[in-house]
Amino acid sequence: MARLSLSKVKLELLNLVTAFLFVVSSLIVRVGALQTADSTYGFTELPLHSRNLNIQRPYDVAAEQRFSFCGGVYRMWVFADDKPHTPTSNTKPRTEIRISGYDYSSGLWQFEGHAFVPNRTTGVTIMQIKNAVKDHAATTLQLRIYNGQLMYYGSQLLASHIYDRWFKLNVIHDMITHSVIVLVDGVQNLEVKDQGGSSHYFKFGVYGANNESYYMESWWKDIKIFKL
Repeated sequence: MARLSLSKVKLELLNLVTAFLFVVSSLIVRVGALQTADSTYGFTELPLHSRNLNIQRPYDVAAEQRFSFCGGVYRMWVFADDKPHTPTSNTKPRTEIRISGYDYSSGLWQFEGHAFVPNRTTGVTIMQIKNAVKDHAATTLQLRIYNGQLMYYGSQLLASHIYDRWFKLNVIHDMITHSVIVLVDGVQNLEVKDQGGSSHYFKFGVYGANNESYYMESWWKDIKIFKL
């Protein structure tokens, strides 16, 4: 019994040390990112292939009627009266790319991309962190466009004058501290607690929100996924 108890103690100590070292490494990465002005400092870029990019669009139309890829640019559009992405869904219309093969439940993960939102597209979610398991809220992050402003859900302004220009977006999800960080053009605009959930994935494109315009569109390029 004494040996068994000692083994358990050693295992618990090992787990504590491992967790401590991971937190320390997370802090080192954050400091390094601040010093280098590069939010991807210390992260490893993961390969992205076509199989990792799952296009979701109104279920009654072909992908090419709501999506194009040309010159390295993903273009997605949808109409307010379009069908949802599945016949059984009660959600609003969307044309989004769901990052597949990189669902995560631990560590630090980062999405990077350059986005362009044409004028008059409003009331639309352009990027999400979705919960893969329905054990908490449906999303832990939504970035929306309202009248040329980038918003955290619909409650907090992150950046203005978004229309008709390319902007760089970095989103970091720290599963150790359960926090989400958003940077726009290299400047941190948001750090909040996540909404819980045991497994997550990234999405980007256009998804109708409150008071959406009839036509919604966004363009994306240089999409990258990183992990630590």
